[in-house]
Amino acid sequence: MPLLEAKNVTHYFGGLCAVSDFNLTLESGELVGVIGPNGAGKTTIFNLITGVYKASQGSIIFNDKELVGKKSNQIIEMGIARTFQNIRLWQDLSVLDNIRIAYFSQTNYGSLEALLHIGRYKAEERRITDQSMDLLKVFNLDGLADENAKNLPYGSQRRLEIARALATNPHLLLLDEPAAGMNPNEINELMDFIRWIRSEFKLTILLIEHQMRLVMGISERLKVLDFGATIAEGLPAEIQNNPKVLEAYLGVGGEE
Repeated sequence: MPLLEAKNVTHYFGGLCAVSDFNLTLESGELVGVIGPNGAGKTTIFNLITGVYKASQGSIIFNDKELVGKKSNQIIEMGIARTFQNIRLWQDLSVLDNIRIAYFSQTNYGSLEALLHIGRYKAEERRITDQSMDLLKVFNLDGLADENAKNLPYGSQRRLEIARALATNPHLLLLDEPAAGMNPNEINELMDFIRWIRSEFKLTILLIEHQMRLVMGISERLKVLDFGATIAEGLPAEIQNNPKVLEAYLGVGGEE
């Protein structure tokens, strides 16, 4: 059984069809890329999977459960996490608190215990802090635990955002243009980093990316969107020379 299966997913914004008859199957442990020109519908796919939008038509099955109609927090609890093209951290909170917040749904105390700091509250808060520090250490961010997130270098903010996503204990991680704003050396490091987190955390990864060197270098297979429709899918080597893909990116006949 696939980990995730999107079947005939279509989504409209008013009269505009943003995604048309999208189909995708993800097996556990895969690393799959979704590419396409700006406005192709890539981020809309992520928003449909994570419950930001409700698909106008079609079905999205994750671990044998329907996602369409579920709220974003329910989908996170089911085991799907994501990052964003524009980094979304709590900029004025510490690095540690950014991770601690992600563990909130896994706490085992009630509202009254939290309000009065009684019962299980103190033990649970210690557990969450310890787990958060352990995760930050894995990402080499433990030395910055007390620093405000906004003061971190760009690459460290990216790592923090991914660490925060992993704190929700996902099975499927959606990465939305993680290489945005990075230089070539940082992209090389990111490629190794993505491979590492997939292996270390036993993840399935769905990746949106404009940096062709990265997406071609780490994706096991690709889907290509243009104006909301799938125009090609296959191995990276097949996609690189696909005439429809070249036309979508470069114009008619592959010319700019």
